[in-house]
Amino acid sequence: MFGDLQGMMGKLKETQLKIEETKKRLDTVLVESTSCQEKIKVTVTGNRVVKNIVIDNDLLGDKEELEDYLIIALNDALKKASAINEAEMAAAAKDGMP
Repeated sequence: MFGDLQGMMGKLKETQLKIEETKKRLDTVLVESTSCQEKIKVTVTGNRVVKNIVIDNDLLGDKEELEDYLIIALNDALKKASAINEAEMAAAAKDGMP
């Protein structure tokens, strides 16, 4: 019985390490999204951290339009990053399951 428990604890530690490695790797995965004919470009990591926002000068004159397109681009990028994050984390956790 204790042999099984030790094996399970070892497997759990291994799974935790895989999850931590996956989180670190996801910090290097970049997801981009554009809006308004590519006048706004947003870059986020696989861990859903905004890394960069590029805004074309043409949009700087209309604050409301800029805000609308920025929300669209951010939401799209975060949605893509969430899908990648969830798939990667599920794969890491699944690998560690007995």
